[in-house]
Amino acid sequence: MTYLIITLIVAITAIAYAIRNYIYLKGLSEGTKEMVQIAKFIRDGANTFLRKLYAIVIPVMLAIALVLSGMLDFSVAVAFIIGTLMSAAAGIFGMQGATRANVRVAEKARSTQNIFETLKVAVLGGSINGLSTMGFALLGLVIVSILYHNQLFDISETTNSWGIGYIPISQILTAYALGCSVIAIFARVAGGIYTKGSDTAADLVGKTEEHIPEDDPRNAAVIADNVGDNVGDTAGLGSDLLESFMGTIVSTIVLLIHTIVSYLARNMEFSQKLFEKLYIFPIVFVTIGLFSCMLALFRFLKKKAPVDDEPINPHAELNKFTWTSAGLTAVLNIAFTFMLFGGENVGGLPFKFGFASLIISAVVGIVAGIAIGIITEIYTSDEKSTTKKIVEIAPKGASLVINQGMAGAMKSVLPTVIVLACIVLIPYACAGFIGIAISAVGMLSFVAATVTVDSYGPIADNAGGIAEMAKLGDDVRKITDMLDAVGNTTAAIGKGLAIGAASSTTIGMMIAYVYIFNPPTAEVSLNMINPLVFAGLLVGCAITYFFSGMLIEAVAEVAEKMVQEVRRQFAEIPGLREGEALPDYNECVEIATVGAIKEMKLPAIIAIILPIVGGFIMGPLFVGGILMGAILSAIVLAVFCGNSGGAWDNAKKLVEALGKKGYPEHIATVVGDTVGDSLKDTVGPSLDIFIKIMSTVSILFAPLFSVYNLINLISK
Repeated sequence: MTYLIITLIVAITAIAYAIRNYIYLKGLSEGTKEMVQIAKFIRDGANTFLRKLYAIVIPVMLAIALVLSGMLDFSVAVAFIIGTLMSAAAGIFGMQGATRANVRVAEKARSTQNIFETLKVAVLGGSINGLSTMGFALLGLVIVSILYHNQLFDISETTNSWGIGYIPISQILTAYALGCSVIAIFARVAGGIYTKGSDTAADLVGKTEEHIPEDDPRNAAVIADNVGDNVGDTAGLGSDLLESFMGTIVSTIVLLIHTIVSYLARNMEFSQKLFEKLYIFPIVFVTIGLFSCMLALFRFLKKKAPVDDEPINPHAELNKFTWTSAGLTAVLNIAFTFMLFGGENVGGLPFKFGFASLIISAVVGIVAGIAIGIITEIYTSDEKSTTKKIVEIAPKGASLVINQGMAGAMKSVLPTVIVLACIVLIPYACAGFIGIAISAVGMLSFVAATVTVDSYGPIADNAGGIAEMAKLGDDVRKITDMLDAVGNTTAAIGKGLAIGAASSTTIGMMIAYVYIFNPPTAEVSLNMINPLVFAGLLVGCAITYFFSGMLIEAVAEVAEKMVQEVRRQFAEIPGLREGEALPDYNECVEIATVGAIKEMKLPAIIAIILPIVGGFIMGPLFVGGILMGAILSAIVLAVFCGNSGGAWDNAKKLVEALGKKGYPEHIATVVGDTVGDSLKDTVGPSLDIFIKIMSTVSILFAPLFSVYNLINLISK
């Protein structure tokens, strides 16, 4: 329990640090009366969205808890509810920070004309989300561990009311992860539909039809667009990466439990002491990662701005912060690993280099996370050739912009997947299946830093919108646009990191899943030649495209309604086009809110019930095939979506920075950006949650549908 107490202290410290940053942020000036009013519109819209979202989610959450209690155990339902509460708390708190930070970033740019001081305020706002993500995730895990401490290290099997054997702590932890996932899928899908429906409508009418600047106050969709940045890219992001982070830890522990059960079933010796150390290892590893992120953040926020004649590169500064967090995490955890396992025998585990195999696997994950970021930057940054090629070809038309962006994104898949293959092969060679899971732990061990940097992007974007609507001038907009362009790249990096971690996590979950429905003495395998497995694989590959299509269709549905509303207001409100009257922002906010919540229900429910329905009808092998197919197709599709959208967005901003607003190349890149919007901010981020929630649900219900399924009934 000592290590859990340390984790509890660090988690509470992180949440307290986030609260301190929030209080400090609120103490900064909000600027002019116009800025305060615009920021209030955005904040009120975001809060309205969350209230309506949770009015739908809470009944669903309670219904799932009842099902878990009836079909599995009451303790499983409790853990599930704790997971939902922690995920929701992180998302809500992170969004409150972002909606307070946006106007203060704009004011800092206006009052200081200093890009570094402005950057620090944006990072300060993003840190509230970053610290909350890891802090609340670990707090919930410790609460669950304390509630069920008698079962914490007990891997003996028990029987539920259905006569099905299961390991309680494995199911409890998986239910906690499922709670995080359920909130994430609803928040990310609804937020993604909201933000991209609004953004697309604002761009199509404002830029391509009315030829007015982005975030022009005459555009009725601009407030909804800025609200969307918060509900999709901040609240959704926080819940999303909390789910990724916690799923990684839980999958590692569950895989370890079932590995040890298999060893003991084959009469292999394994000490309880060693098991407890392995169990606690991923939890303390990420605790140290959170501590490292806090140190790096404190250093960054205390850094003085360079003198006036010294150039500042915001992207380089953010990279230094991220790499410092990663480096500290690696160094401190090397010391911790050897301290924890010093003198221990490997106990028959496939650890090629003893317990150094664990740290090697984790460091491979950390390095892979940075490598994915570098690859993403190459294919999305406005300073790299891929994005510049889009700009060069833009005068020739939107179709060529789309083709060039697709080509670059398709090519980006291969180097990214090679890195992902390395975080499977190298850790497996070092430490078997456990090594693969540990590599994902390493990749997300400094997620507080990556979420901070990722959240900074929508805050900078909102600041630019407020600057435009409040008419603060070109000097202010120049600073916010520069920060926003960097934010597009950091957001793409965050999405790449999320899908990278999802690939390792779901592989670990899939292995644990196979352990569950096979006898403990059986070799772990999923034979794709088996017709049931192969059929499931085909369905799994296809379902990711069906899921993605539903999301794109939902974005188009919301955008279409909003486009009609913006056009109506330009046509019917006297003086609006001339800037003598203001539009009805609330009408567009309402369209986005109602549309997003309506359209998110079916995709989210499919992710939850597909493995359950498939399992009870076709059995566990079919579900195993679904997981395999979905993982493979989702990884490739998510990388393509994130990088294509990021490149198109930055190409548009590069054209604008070159002073070509209103020119044919600008219109062409705006079209490319609107195509990419739903890909990078709705489809891509939702896919990693999609495969993890299916994997989590499969693990929970595998003991049931491995016995009770239609195939078994027919074969009898």
